[in-house]
Amino acid sequence: MIQISAMKITYLFLLLKTSSYLMASSYNSSPYNYKNSPYNYDNSQYNYKNNPYNYDNSPYNPSNDRIIRNERGQEMGYMVPKDDGGANIFDFNGNRLGYLSSD
Repeated sequence: MIQISAMKITYLFLLLKTSSYLMASSYNSSPYNYKNSPYNYDNSQYNYKNNPYNYDNSPYNPSNDRIIRNERGQEMGYMVPKDDGGANIFDFNGNRLGYLSSD
C-alpha cells in the first residue's frame, strides 16, 4: 500500500493547477488561437470596424483616441478594441500589424 502525505498531495494539486492555468493562458494569447488569427473576420482589415476608411480609425478625426504614435509624436497606425477586451493593431494602409490579447 502506498502512503502519500497530505503535503505531497497538496503540492501535486497546486503544480497541476498552475501548469494547466499557464497552458490555457498562453493559448489564449497565442497567434494560433483562432480568436487572434488574421483569418478571423473580426480581425480582418475588410471588416469595416477595422478598416482605415472608417472615420473612427482616421488620423483626420480630431477626437480619435485610437491613434498610435512613436516617441517623436508621429502617427504610426491605429488600434481597434475587440469585444473580448483585446485590441487589433493596424497601420494606416489597413495592414494588421499585431494584436493585444485580453489575457
